[in-house]
Amino acid sequence: MNLKKRILIAPLNWGLGHATRCIPIINALITHNYEPIIASDGNALSLLKKEFPDLKAITLPSYDITYPKKGQHFKLKLLQSSPKLMKAIKAEKKATASIIEDYNIDGVISDNRLGVHNKNIPCVFITHQLQVLSGSTTWLSTKLHQKIIQRFHECWVPDNLGDINLSGVLGHTNMHEMPIKYIGPLSRFKKEILDIKYDVMVLLSGPEPQRTLLENKLLEDFKHFNGKVIFIRGVIEEDQYISEDNHMTIYNFMTTDALGKAINESDLVVCRSGYTSLMDLTKLSKKAFFIPTPGQFEQEYLAKRLTDLGYTPSCTQDDFNIEKLKSISEYKGLNAMDYEVNYKKLFSLFEGE
Repeated sequence: MNLKKRILIAPLNWGLGHATRCIPIINALITHNYEPIIASDGNALSLLKKEFPDLKAITLPSYDITYPKKGQHFKLKLLQSSPKLMKAIKAEKKATASIIEDYNIDGVISDNRLGVHNKNIPCVFITHQLQVLSGSTTWLSTKLHQKIIQRFHECWVPDNLGDINLSGVLGHTNMHEMPIKYIGPLSRFKKEILDIKYDVMVLLSGPEPQRTLLENKLLEDFKHFNGKVIFIRGVIEEDQYISEDNHMTIYNFMTTDALGKAINESDLVVCRSGYTSLMDLTKLSKKAFFIPTPGQFEQEYLAKRLTDLGYTPSCTQDDFNIEKLKSISEYKGLNAMDYEVNYKKLFSLFEGE
């Protein structure tokens, strides 16, 4: 007899951020005596299978969104793929209904997967975007997103409610019709005081082809860097590969413990300004240099906001060069926001309390 309540947790496969920020939630579910069942696709699913080899993992239909090579075509590409997206969401909804029945699921936590909900059980949507920035069509993308969020019972925003927060206008807007809970920044890492081994860590992730374009550029740029570099390509494969190239150590990927240690041992991190990276580097109080994904309004906004607030420098992918790293000393770096999540209270939704 299985007395543990089963919670389906389903992150979007778009870069690795949605999957990695679900890791602390999956650990908390296990600690609070729930049985998490993981559902996703692609790299996100592969990553979570490596982190939780003993948990049941199910493949969901893929959204199959790729980035255009030219950032300014991003919106057009999304609009073109919207019929495909609608089809994927429909398939996802159908798959979710089957999973709920087959595995006796008691509750659902979806991180930005738009079709993973069911009216018969409590469902949570995790997002830091109550507003979806898309330039001149922000009002429309926001309205569509909020309409989807309203199909869930609760919305959890991984940020602080007060003035000192990470998401700015993205995560702070009025949504009266929706029970929103601010649960504080989520990170799978722990801050440790370790000796600095690397001058720079390059940490890549995100959808193709932009991940590869940035990788090729930075591998070339850092050949001429005077100092020790650890380069994490963010490609989830069956086996881990490590190569040494003079002053550079290159990994295809790292699991949580190894990556957390390596970030703690790095003086500076160069990466995308994805929201999960922001939360991780804030938790570890790191100096960072952000290169937003071209054409992704959200990352461009976050990078500019942190630069304007004096926390971290940033620039476009085309403009980046090693010389830019010299500006780091003019910024104060990211600082931990100590925030303890009351998971017992948060999970009471699944207890009908």
